[in-house]
Amino acid sequence: MKKYFAVRGGSGDLTVADVNARPQDNLYLSVNSAWQKDAEIPADRTEIGVNTEIDMRIEKRMMGDLDNFANEKEALPEIPNFAKAVALYKLAKDFKKRNADGAEPIQADLKHLLELKSFAELKAEAVELFSGMYSLPFYFDVETDMKNTKVHVLQFAGPGTLLPDTTSYQAPDAADLLKILQKQTINLLKMAGVSEEEASQYVEKALLFDQKLAKVVKSTEEWSDYPAAYNPYSFADFVSKFKSFPMEEFLTELLPVKPDKVIVMEPRFLDHADELINEENFAEIKGWMVLKYINGIAGLLSQEFREAAFPYSQALSGQAELISADRHAYNLTNASFDEVLGVYYGKKYFGEAAKADVTDMIKKMIDVYEDRISNNDWLSEETKKKAIVKLRALVLKIGYPEKIEEIYDLLPVDESKSLYENEAAMAKVATQYGLSRLAKPVDRSVWLMPGNLNNACYDPQRNDITFPAAILQAPFYDLHQSRGQNYGGIGATIAHEISHAFDNNGAKFDELGNMTNWWTDADYAEFNKRTQAAIDIYDGLEYGPAKLNGKQVVAENIADLGGLTCAIQANKLDQGSMKELFENYARSWAQKQRPAAIKTEIAVDVHAPQPTRVNIPVQCQAEFYETFEVKPEDGMWLDEDKRVTIW
Repeated sequence: MKKYFAVRGGSGDLTVADVNARPQDNLYLSVNSAWQKDAEIPADRTEIGVNTEIDMRIEKRMMGDLDNFANEKEALPEIPNFAKAVALYKLAKDFKKRNADGAEPIQADLKHLLELKSFAELKAEAVELFSGMYSLPFYFDVETDMKNTKVHVLQFAGPGTLLPDTTSYQAPDAADLLKILQKQTINLLKMAGVSEEEASQYVEKALLFDQKLAKVVKSTEEWSDYPAAYNPYSFADFVSKFKSFPMEEFLTELLPVKPDKVIVMEPRFLDHADELINEENFAEIKGWMVLKYINGIAGLLSQEFREAAFPYSQALSGQAELISADRHAYNLTNASFDEVLGVYYGKKYFGEAAKADVTDMIKKMIDVYEDRISNNDWLSEETKKKAIVKLRALVLKIGYPEKIEEIYDLLPVDESKSLYENEAAMAKVATQYGLSRLAKPVDRSVWLMPGNLNNACYDPQRNDITFPAAILQAPFYDLHQSRGQNYGGIGATIAHEISHAFDNNGAKFDELGNMTNWWTDADYAEFNKRTQAAIDIYDGLEYGPAKLNGKQVVAENIADLGGLTCAIQANKLDQGSMKELFENYARSWAQKQRPAAIKTEIAVDVHAPQPTRVNIPVQCQAEFYETFEVKPEDGMWLDEDKRVTIW
């Protein structure tokens, strides 16, 4: 075992508050323990922390505003499609009608599925099933072509597993979780009018099919290698892989144009697709589709159905209570009209002064990044020049979009119909809209995140960074916070997103977002060596009941390391307090989670849990040792040759 494994991440247990912790031993605990020891996780949530508290503030604002609009206490804002969002919110909140309707809204669709008698019928109705509320045992989507970002391309993958990840099937609690899902599904089907015997048979078959899928679909670790999902097949070669299912006829009917190629995101699944999707497995496929359907739509029905669909989610998350009806209504509305609500949020709650200040910080951070690349001691001049070209080509998206995407004009909301009927109609439109992009050029103005989302992102295929209005609030950012505090919050976040342009995935894309190699062989070999060091320093790190997979979270950890390094340099230029920077950096990741939620997050997320994102990046910064006078005998000490530096 490597020596630094004893001290990486600092001394102490991040899940246990220690009000006596010193920053020299554990920065995270020294900053957050006073809060952590008294923090209580709300019964209807899986965690509490800085990000959750921001989310709760956003929800409270938006729910209050939507209630005012729904009750006609305020005039509707002049934002396209906002009236449809309010109408959907009213439908979702109307539990008097939802409870009275019970399972009636789904009877026709459920009957359609249950009456499938053969694989031949499944093949004949596959296009209709794909476009509705059902799940087929394969997945198609249209996205930007990684190697030519001016055009769209058809992507193919397998379905997800019933447990959170393929690795979950080896966990000690796998059988117990599947039993909970089994019991839940049988109960939901009985509530929908299916006999217990028939329901039990469907679920038994579904679990058998899921076992087969789990052996061939990708794990989260495999999905974390984003460029590895680009495996082009000619259309003819792709459809030839299917002997039992008429894939060519299916795609010809489904798509607006016949594609020249298909990007196979999961080659292993494609190799096994024909042995999975065939007449022999029809009963298992149908059972799997029934299970996916009833669990997927239960939340659109009565309160009784919502509660009956909660046990499996509760087992995975540890959440004590089902979320409130009001919050549920907001989440449903936001899921369909997030960009519309985001524009409203941005216009009402995001000031121009804040936008100008954050824009200035981003431009400064890009300057700092260019300086770091120029003075990098392991890159050749040739690679440095290309990296700077990519850096300077970054597109900034701050606050909310000026133009709402066309999809929202097309989504239908009919207040005379049930919530389920509306969701089904919108799902069909969304599927058709997504597939229609195959015949259209890429719109680079589209935002990946709405203005009311507390998050930020980098898109490698557009080479842009998005900072929604909602993240630009304390403690990440406040016009009245010190520069050091803002650099420890939003500054590190800004540089984190810039760093994604040069992480193990982003490094494979050029300034236009095309996947191409712009590195010299020697530079890329050194980059991979440093990437491996970032994997090693996190791999196996214990957090609560689970251990981190260093490879799975490496892209985000590279961005954390680079983001904090650049924020520190920018803070120096602005003569900000380094102590305030480190303390607010630690504060911004404060979080207390339920143990079950930790296990699930570590299984499925490419981000390390928030508290684990503080101490290791900090341990790799010389300025931390200087600021807090950290000595070799302290818990936060990491020998210089073990500190990871990439950007």
